[in-house]
Amino acid sequence: MDDRVKYWIEISDYDLETAEAMLQSRRFLYVGFMCHQTIEKAFKAYFTSMHEETPPFSHSLSYLAKKGGFYELFSEEQKDFIDQIEPLNIEARYPSHKERLLKSLSEDKCFDILKKTKTLQLWIKAKL
Repeated sequence: MDDRVKYWIEISDYDLETAEAMLQSRRFLYVGFMCHQTIEKAFKAYFTSMHEETPPFSHSLSYLAKKGGFYELFSEEQKDFIDQIEPLNIEARYPSHKERLLKSLSEDKCFDILKKTKTLQLWIKAKL
């Protein structure tokens, strides 16, 4: 595996472990945030594996996948999941959104997000 791809995968794995730790400590706001980060970095690994250039400096999952030319490979379920976690990156950062977001993130919902994150990350890794 190319060192650039390996770099992105290693930090994607680290972020996934952090999401798991946040779930265990019931810090639900950061479960979603770290799941987004996990997928973002996996997308950047995939982008790097397909292109010589540096991945775009963007946090938008759909943009990264479309710019990388792999968005069309996703199932509708995967696209729906990307749309679900897309706002968790931004909304977790701003006080005006945190309160509303926190109310929407139960333990069960975070467990589901984490499970789907693991599945999508493994799918991406299998493509590398």
